[in-house]
Amino acid sequence: MLRDKLNDALKDAMRARDTVALSAIRLILAKLKEVDIAARTESNREGVADDRILSMLQGMIKQRNESVVLYEKGNRTDLADKEKAEIAIIERFLPQQMDDAAVDTAVREAIAAAGATSVKDMGGVMAALKGKYAGQMDFAKASAAVKKALTG
Repeated sequence: MLRDKLNDALKDAMRARDTVALSAIRLILAKLKEVDIAARTESNREGVADDRILSMLQGMIKQRNESVVLYEKGNRTDLADKEKAEIAIIERFLPQQMDDAAVDTAVREAIAAAGATSVKDMGGVMAALKGKYAGQMDFAKASAAVKKALTG
C-alpha cells in the first residue's frame, strides 16, 4: 500500500513539475529498490513489507537531520534548506508521529507485556515496540526511555 502511495506521488510530482518532490521521491524509490534487493531470497521475490519501508523512511530522515546539522555548522544554508525540504517530503509518507507522553505510555506497556525487569530485557522490549509502532515512534527516544525505566 505504501509502495503504491509512493508511485502515485511520483506521478503527481511529474504532472505538477515539482522538481523538489520529484527528486526526493526518486531517492526514496531508489532506496526502496535497494532494500528490496537486499531482502530478496529464492523463495520470496516480493518487495519488503510496509513496516520495513517505514523504518527505511525514518532512517532517511535521520540521515538528513544529521546532514542539516553539519551543513548549518559549515554555513551552507542552501544545502541545509535542500535537506529540510527532502525531510518534509519524506514525512508525508509517515504516519502521525507519537508525542513524548505517548512514547512513555507505549514503553511502560511494552515493559509490562514483556515482563522486563532489567536492562538485559531491553532487546525484547525494543523489538516489541518496533513491531507495533514502526514509523510512528522515534526509537532513539524510546530506547532512552526503556533504559531509564529498566535501570530504575
